[in-house]
Amino acid sequence: MSDTTPAKARGLNRLRMACLYSANGLRVCFHSEEAFRQEAIAALVLIPLGLWLGDGAAEKALLVAALFLVLIVELLNSAIEKTVDRISLERHPLSGQAKDIASAAVSLSLLLCALIWGLVIIF
Repeated sequence: MSDTTPAKARGLNRLRMACLYSANGLRVCFHSEEAFRQEAIAALVLIPLGLWLGDGAAEKALLVAALFLVLIVELLNSAIEKTVDRISLERHPLSGQAKDIASAAVSLSLLLCALIWGLVIIF
């Protein structure tokens, strides 16, 4: 390691720093992305409902996991959008495609969540 390279955190300090970075990412996304904010609020309402509606541990876990999946995919979508915008605000077909693909991933996660919730409620 050269003298100019900062030392990496190790052990519990590394874990603490990772938690701080993650909390900051959630905060930034919540404040800057309306879609994430809406999905997070919906998850806060639906998680207790899913725990109540689920018949057994597996169903409860599936209902809650589907909600977390939507949030995870939305975080990744937001990260991709911010990265593309950081590289250039100029319109470019590949930039648009990257954003569209990330948006499609969010749509599929929402569809999967709705399918899971619908099947559990119906059956």
